[in-house]
Amino acid sequence: MNERTDPMTIITYGHPTLRVKCERVTEFNDELREFADRMFTTMFASDGVGLAASQVDRPIQLLVIGVPQQDSDELFRLCVINPEILETRGAWDYEEGCLSVPDLREMVTRPEWIRLRYQDISGAEHMIEADGLIARVLQHEMDHLNGILFIDRLSPIRRALLNGKLKQMAKENAKICL
Repeated sequence: MNERTDPMTIITYGHPTLRVKCERVTEFNDELREFADRMFTTMFASDGVGLAASQVDRPIQLLVIGVPQQDSDELFRLCVINPEILETRGAWDYEEGCLSVPDLREMVTRPEWIRLRYQDISGAEHMIEADGLIARVLQHEMDHLNGILFIDRLSPIRRALLNGKLKQMAKENAKICL
């Protein structure tokens, strides 16, 4: 492998980039394409179903997903740039985890269905309607683009119960960042 195909390092809870509102992508070029390819490589190498650019310390509005499809061995793969949710419906509780908050899984309520506008890797605009796991992963990764982590969606009581574990995780990450 070389640097263009090697997985990137995923930053973890406590790293300041995870709390940044990401910048819109304005240049669609080969460098962006190569970065998106490395994002997919990193996500798959980490056994993830989604990854936002901010999770690899690049605060731009780009995310990738690779979600298993029902009754199929195929993955629904998508690179989403500058996304905007236009409409939501329903509510669905589901246990989420995050590559940037390792070893922690919690129930999170999100809309069950979304209509999303986004640009692809070439800059073309698209609209997608998604439900179930695809909608959830898109919303989770879009939260990253706005500096929001899934733990921010927990009740204050649940968050307080996890506070010690989160503080320890942030402390360990601070040592890595030095």
